[in-house]
Amino acid sequence: MKLIRDTWLILHRQMTLLLRGPAWLITGVLQPVLYLVLFGPLLKTALDARSTAEAYRTFVPGLLVMLVVFGALFAGFALIGEERAGVLERCRVTPVSRQALLLGRCLREVISLLFQATVIVLLALPFGLSVGIGELLLVYLVLTLVALAMSALSYAAALRLRSEDALGPVLNAVTQPVLLLSGILLPITAATAPVWLLMLSRANPASWTVDAVRSLFAGEYADPRVWWTLALLAVLAVAALAWTGRMFARDVH
Repeated sequence: MKLIRDTWLILHRQMTLLLRGPAWLITGVLQPVLYLVLFGPLLKTALDARSTAEAYRTFVPGLLVMLVVFGALFAGFALIGEERAGVLERCRVTPVSRQALLLGRCLREVISLLFQATVIVLLALPFGLSVGIGELLLVYLVLTLVALAMSALSYAAALRLRSEDALGPVLNAVTQPVLLLSGILLPITAATAPVWLLMLSRANPASWTVDAVRSLFAGEYADPRVWWTLALLAVLAVAALAWTGRMFARDVH
């Protein structure tokens, strides 16, 4: 019960800070909106889709995954700023759970990213995108697990590096190949990619995530890839939270 109460207190504080300066919410959703409006209309021809709606059912899932991965992985910058401002130092003299310090921050990322994802879905509806409520809820579950895992790993990197100058290049070096090999903008298939690129893509967990979300937008919730991906992401999220939680307990004591 103490962990739940402390997590709520940290989450409440983090959400208050976020709502006082909502610029991050606006700038975070701006790039996906530009992709949606300026790049999306080109996809019907590029994908040889039968309709614009079919093209957006392929494009929007990748856009949502890109939004969550990028948004969550760069959460560590805020932690470095808090450490420099002495926030973590002051936490050392409080009885709040060290696990809650992490969970509250990760949940803040989940809430803000799901809000941005909802904006993207709503803006895509006039272009013909359609998705069932049940499938959309499963999509949100996938995105939640991704956000928890990626934000926890970002905080772990921030605690290790303790410098924005070091964290930025590391995250860019990781995210660029992962996202390019996930088929976010265009699906990577045997018909469109050389064998070596296809094999690298299939070894990328982000590719499984994009495929699972696309299956859900297509109404194929019974696709085994959906449930395998959910299981994989659940394990990854728990492992990332446990590892980073130990770092918080050691560094903020």
